[in-house]
Amino acid sequence: MSKKKAITSEKAVYQNIRTILVTARQKVYTAVNSTMVEAYWEIGKQIEQAVGDRAEYGKGLLLFISAELTAEFGKGFDETNLRKMRQFYQVFPIRDALRLELSWTHYRLLMKIDNTQRRDFYLNECAESNWSSRQLERQINSFYYDRLLATQKKDKKSVKDEIHKTEPKSAPDYILKDPYILEFLDLKDNKKYHESELEHALIDKLQEFLLELGKGFAFVSRQQIIKTDTSDFYIDLVFYNFFLKCFVLIELKTTKITHQDIGQLDMYVRMFDDLKKQEEDNPTIGILLCTETDKTIAKYSVLNENKQLFAAKYMPYLPTEEELITEIEHQKEILKIHNDIDKRSLL
Repeated sequence: MSKKKAITSEKAVYQNIRTILVTARQKVYTAVNSTMVEAYWEIGKQIEQAVGDRAEYGKGLLLFISAELTAEFGKGFDETNLRKMRQFYQVFPIRDALRLELSWTHYRLLMKIDNTQRRDFYLNECAESNWSSRQLERQINSFYYDRLLATQKKDKKSVKDEIHKTEPKSAPDYILKDPYILEFLDLKDNKKYHESELEHALIDKLQEFLLELGKGFAFVSRQQIIKTDTSDFYIDLVFYNFFLKCFVLIELKTTKITHQDIGQLDMYVRMFDDLKKQEEDNPTIGILLCTETDKTIAKYSVLNENKQLFAAKYMPYLPTEEELITEIEHQKEILKIHNDIDKRSLL
């Protein structure tokens, strides 16, 4: 057999095995996901039937159930989630009408739609077109249903085609990344799945660099999850500075910085101020780093109301943007050298 034919044969075997694994993982995800959706519907039904119109009793019941379930089954059963499950049953009271191919995140989005006809449209369209939860959210926010009604029949296909251009298909490792699935199974989130190889290496070195500065940095968390009603966000690095008495959030981007990235970091800063900052703490600040271009970019994200405080009190204890750029560039060069050595060793 020629070398070319042997390579072709090896690739065919690999593709066959890959297909088997992707299909198997999809089956596992589908089974877990549909079981979770059914379980949450049943929990919602139990709560609704027990509470009825007794609002005060409902508050006490949810508090009790939340404490008991969390102690036995782990996180994911706080009062907010239990209310969502009750709402799930209220909005979708007919179990057979559920589309089990949709995830809990899909249903959390659908429950926000008050109009029954509009909600049913998104439910069925989402299931039939295999939209991800992000695609569903995007189409709801862009009034897809209303645009489709206003569009001539011959142009409806072009409107639908927009969806497939706005987001790539999901990778076949959903079950390892979906925080709701992990909570349901009481599994720990594998934070490395939210980092590329380059990001992982640079975040490692950046963490060491800040801790070695000797300016009061203490490591708090890596890939810290922040949840909203519709999305889950992961902050690359979180520190607390004891000299400044504030949290410092760091986001590393290996793609070009957009206004959305800046706005997202501002959102993280505000959420940390709301959720984590104690009364004696100073306002949280953020650092956005970009390694996409030949020249590394570093920007401090400081909310407008805190800029004077930042300039006067924060900067003496923080690395300058230039120092951050220099460190990232240095580590990029080291990684490049190591990669070149590894490639040569394989030749």
